Amino acid sequence: MESRGSVPTGPLSYEGVWRFTAPAVDVSVPQARRAVRDLLGRQGVPVTDDVVQGLLLIVSELVTNAVRHAALLSPEVAVEVAIGEHWVRVSVEDNHPYRPKALETDSAQTGGRGLLLVREITREAGGVCDVEHTASGGKIIWAELPLVPVRHTGTAVLHTDPTPL
Repeated sequence: MESRGSVPTGPLSYEGVWRFTAPAVDVSVPQARRAVRDLLGRQGVPVTDDVVQGLLLIVSELVTNAVRHAALLSPEVAVEVAIGEHWVRVSVEDNHPYRPKALETDSAQTGGRGLLLVREITREAGGVCDVEHTASGGKIIWAELPLVPVRHTGTAVLHTDPTPL
């Protein structure tokens, strides 16, 4: 029996890790967004609307990149959502071996700013993001945000190889 005023032990009801896969096709982008939004609501995650919107935009950008640039070598992408007491992390995994390159801002370009956007959203929320290689030769791109945004003046770092997709 827990005494009044004590701190509960063990994971909170919303903590955990969820993973789903989807084909590397355009329709998977809105499906991934919807799955992440529904998961946060279903688990009762105490997250602000700003963080939810940031996470959904990050999911859109990362899944879109996997669909556009990795589908040839990775017919399926995996989306993982990990939720801790004070943070939420979304990651997208594909089997393409090359790490993406965040392009510099160029007003003449009509695309290629997705990773810059992910980095900026993450930085603004006080989170971190990165790219890691998988044991199978692919990559995982992830962003972790605090459940309550922290206005952060530092820089979130997205480590990228100079080799573009």
